[in-house]
Amino acid sequence: MNRRKFLSYVGCGCCNIILTSCGTVPITDRRQLKIIPEANLNAKAALIYEKVKEKEKLSDDTKTLNKIKEIGKKIENAIAEYFYQSGLSDPTTNFDWEYILIDNKKMKNAWCMPGGKIAVYTGILDVTKNDNGLAAVMGHEIAHAVAKHSVERASRSMVINLGTQIADIASGGKISQANRMTGGSVGLLTQIGIFNPFNRKQESEADYLGLI
Repeated sequence: MNRRKFLSYVGCGCCNIILTSCGTVPITDRRQLKIIPEANLNAKAALIYEKVKEKEKLSDDTKTLNKIKEIGKKIENAIAEYFYQSGLSDPTTNFDWEYILIDNKKMKNAWCMPGGKIAVYTGILDVTKNDNGLAAVMGHEIAHAVAKHSVERASRSMVINLGTQIADIASGGKISQANRMTGGSVGLLTQIGIFNPFNRKQESEADYLGLI
């Protein structure tokens, strides 16, 4: 098979995959690409979460951790109730919720992995000040998981990676050659990990969903 025919077949196949793998974000109904199975990403996130617990210093402040768990449980219940009252499928049904408090005053952050694995850093507590502030931050981070933003991002990364490979074939391997010469700059474009920032559209969406 010649290169032109091969690329034609691959291109049609890719278009078909993309067209059949589009979904919508709960509540906002924004269309999003979801090629990566959510269960696979949740499993990967759970493994990474365990590694985080091993490497990071977990806080022994049980009072604050219990407060985080209490707020988290209220958010869990609020999500389930909202979708129940709306007659919609709850996107968190298969979540295995878990909360940790990481002892790091310099890190003013919190995050929620796909599948409901949540971490709060002690540094963010100086910013949130009280339960309402903490709930707002946690609601935003959990909304990223509710909206399947990591699934969307991983799917886009796969498409970028596939597109790069196709372009490499079309160029007779010139891209991979340039990639080796520049120390992997092309490859860096496809490395969109769980801890990388979400794009502005996703951040705004998480603000909206979090408040709901």
